[in-house]
Amino acid sequence: MKYKVVLEISCNLSDGMIYNMSTSKVMSNRINISSGAPWEPIAGYSRAVRVGQFIEVAGTVAVDNKGNLVGEGDVSAQTQYVLEKIQEVIEQAGGMMSDVVRTRIFVTDREFMIEVAKVHEKFFGEIRPVSTGLEVSALIDDSFLVEIEASAITSN
Repeated sequence: MKYKVVLEISCNLSDGMIYNMSTSKVMSNRINISSGAPWEPIAGYSRAVRVGQFIEVAGTVAVDNKGNLVGEGDVSAQTQYVLEKIQEVIEQAGGMMSDVVRTRIFVTDREFMIEVAKVHEKFFGEIRPVSTGLEVSALIDDSFLVEIEASAITSN
């Protein structure tokens, strides 16, 4: 499916005339990637979306395909699993971890950031995407210690 993006601008210049300008561009095919989680259709979201060269990966937590928590109480183990899941979905979308340009990291305790950063460095040490780390009061389940989002731009 192709998407058309339309930009319309109206300007009232000093001469009192209103000028209208419009431009449009047909965007590349959109690919929605599902994890198969039962809440995706309920909440209306995708695990990842690729449009053209851009891949966006939704917030990812340490839950396996059967809904079981991985790394209970261990932020390093949760981070490792989360980044493996992100790598898997980026590759499924036709990208590579070296295409990642941004990560957003949410932790339930700022003291976790050093451990999360150590694991993040294993995946992105040479790539060095921009990254934002935030402490949040809670994630969707109290067992989750970290949630990570990623953005990638592929060369193909």
